[in-house]
Amino acid sequence: MTIKAAVVGGGIGGVAAALALHRRGVGVDVFEQATELAEVGAGVSLAPNGLLMLEHLGVGQSVARMGAHHVHTELVHADGRPVAHAPDEFARAGRTVGIHRADLLSLLADELPHGIVHTGHRAIAFSQTESDATVTFANGATVTADVVIGADGIHSVLQGFVVAPTEPVFSGVVACRGLVAALEGYPADTMRMWVGNDKHFLVFPVRAGELLNYVGFVPSPTKVRESWSAPGDPAALAAHFAGWDPLVGRIIEAISGPGGSGFEWGMYDRAPLSRWSVGRLTLLGDAAHPMLPHLGQGVNQALEDGVALAMLLGALDGPAQVRDALGSYESLRRERTAQVQIGSRRNGAGYDSSGSQLTDRSWIYSYDARAEALELLASGRDAR
Repeated sequence: MTIKAAVVGGGIGGVAAALALHRRGVGVDVFEQATELAEVGAGVSLAPNGLLMLEHLGVGQSVARMGAHHVHTELVHADGRPVAHAPDEFARAGRTVGIHRADLLSLLADELPHGIVHTGHRAIAFSQTESDATVTFANGATVTADVVIGADGIHSVLQGFVVAPTEPVFSGVVACRGLVAALEGYPADTMRMWVGNDKHFLVFPVRAGELLNYVGFVPSPTKVRESWSAPGDPAALAAHFAGWDPLVGRIIEAISGPGGSGFEWGMYDRAPLSRWSVGRLTLLGDAAHPMLPHLGQGVNQALEDGVALAMLLGALDGPAQVRDALGSYESLRRERTAQVQIGSRRNGAGYDSSGSQLTDRSWIYSYDARAEALELLASGRDAR
């Protein structure tokens, strides 16, 4: 009997989960609150563990074509002098790919059959019985499914039906990020992080090297709204990084040039949740484990969530087993993502101390969420 799933949230995590479920034969629909699927103009770094999930989803070649391979990863001081570090303490050279967030979302969505994605659906309520679960939307629509997957971000409505609501925690840091046109003098195959006391500046190519994604991380004594679209101030960013490597200054100058963009993002996360699931409802991505970007794992962990969940749900004989599958999913994923959340906080502090105390990422990169789910299924045991 086919399982019917409703994914609430049409970002990268939700759409990837829907594709994974579709590939496993699970009936799925995606409900996104915006009027169209879209991502703000910024890049994302796909690490080895995330790239493996995209291979499992059958879009690896498309990602390779649309992204930019980082053959070199460099950690340098504010003045450009190299910082000594092991490869996995920053990023694994040759095995990370920068991609425009909108490009990644589009290529995932294009793999879904027509009619699966429904825009203009903002979730406002949830209820469930022993046999099904129902989501109510602000437009008056209701949807009933065997399982509901909350992929609705750090401000998740559905999270409030799983655990007591809590406010996201402000990190004390603001990220000024966006895109500029490829810059002469910046290598098209290199990710580079400049680190200094209390600040750091990250740059990596996206869109096959046509654009550079930049992020300037600066301290903020007051809370800044968590938003992907609040406009940034290039002049203020330039002041923060005055006296740094001249290349940083050139990148900031390019924000005001053709193709340049700048946004300001207050960085928030949450302490790891005590649980992700209740009955036929579970959480995924930022709704389950919002994390700071200092290990570059937000999207990568959401991809792992989607593939692992699809493997477990796709193996069911029918809807009656959904609760057990969600328990296994949560147990398989919750401890790992909690470690990444905590490690991301720690790594940000390491960058701000001139790269002297960074987290080894080898345990993150070597993980295969699909293989872990298959091993669990083969063992015939409940991960709990």
